[in-house]
Amino acid sequence: MLLKGKLKLPENIIPPFPDRSKPPDKKQQKDECEDEREDKELQTFQVGSVQGRPEAERWMGDGDQIWPSSEGSALRRPHRAIKVDIGNDNSMEKRSELEFELSQEVINLEAVQSIACCGHLDGEFRSIVWKLLLGYLPAERDLWEEELLKNRLRYAELKRELLVNPSKILVEDELLNSSRQCQENDAGGLLSRHGISNGDHPLCLGNGSIWNQYFKDTEIVEQIDQDLRRTHQDISFFTGDSSIGRENLEAMRNILLLFAKLNPAIGYVQGMNEVLAPLYYVFRMNPDGEDASEVEADSFQCFVRILSGSVDHFCEQLDNSSVGIHSTLLRFSELLKEHDEELWRHLDNTKMNPQFYAFRWITLLLTQEFQFSSIMRIWDCLLSDPAGVQDMLLRICCAMLLCVRRDLLCGDFISNLKLLQHYPEADLEHLLDVAHHLSIASSY
Repeated sequence: MLLKGKLKLPENIIPPFPDRSKPPDKKQQKDECEDEREDKELQTFQVGSVQGRPEAERWMGDGDQIWPSSEGSALRRPHRAIKVDIGNDNSMEKRSELEFELSQEVINLEAVQSIACCGHLDGEFRSIVWKLLLGYLPAERDLWEEELLKNRLRYAELKRELLVNPSKILVEDELLNSSRQCQENDAGGLLSRHGISNGDHPLCLGNGSIWNQYFKDTEIVEQIDQDLRRTHQDISFFTGDSSIGRENLEAMRNILLLFAKLNPAIGYVQGMNEVLAPLYYVFRMNPDGEDASEVEADSFQCFVRILSGSVDHFCEQLDNSSVGIHSTLLRFSELLKEHDEELWRHLDNTKMNPQFYAFRWITLLLTQEFQFSSIMRIWDCLLSDPAGVQDMLLRICCAMLLCVRRDLLCGDFISNLKLLQHYPEADLEHLLDVAHHLSIASSY
């Protein structure tokens, strides 16, 4: 199956949500999130402009959060991180609610979305919830075992078929031929010589040669390995300093190489390793203790699914098309203009093209801009948004600008470029709160 003529997806993909052709109704999800924010004593606000002045101007500055009152005047609150406390009554209630939803014969995906969106996932539940939200697991619990087995067997077949090591094949063939020759000798036959076909010889570089394909794969593997060595070097999980770390890197290499071979029009593009990392980490650290080969198979299937919505951004030939990265950056710019024209105009006047900073934000799904633990929290929101990953992604990117607007309005091209390419530590829950309040219709 080809997506948009390019991306080869695993068979029998189940859409994560029942009907995405209809405009999503986010009222229930927003209500629950807003109830939770009220418990944290935060005042909500209306996005828009008052007498031509955007509300974004009074949002988040250096060390402060600024929220408008009902009369339109600004209320200043001390800057503080908002953390979800498992010991908190509301968090325990949400945890119990999530356990209940996941125990049902048919899981209510909308309820799971709402809980995930508000920040109530942890290591125990995140793996299974992400698989549900990505459509890798169906809503019917009794189908899980069958679906997992089918997809894992399919992945094993793809590895055997496409991740070929000619030396290993030749050794296996040699052992097989030796066994046959011994049987012939025992039967009184003459000694025979085993010939090597042209396709089996390392010096044969014809299109049908397994060695030719192996050498091409080696070039891709070298690029993948180079990128994997730079993946979250501060986390031992992703380093080759231990046997488990080396096992993790090998599994990620297999996933990225297999994706490249299944989709030669796209191949492997630098940065795909960063998109894979959160998925593989979450699945590998699942307390259920799944086998490493099962984690690898699940990660591949979900990697393809999450990349399916942004694969055009990795294809340079489509950069200027309606589905390419330039079109997405334009939508991002229009979203900012609608919600804060003053900031948009300042960035435009200083020639701060979104391509200089937001290209990486969008293509890599914000995996380079925040601490690893924050990335997983952000992905909870990306995957749980009813309108899809790309819509929520643009709103979070826009919120990132709004949350540092004071610095941006005071800055020139150089200072703003440095700020946005090295985004400062932020109050993540406040940033996500701002993103959720941006108009969903503005993203399209």
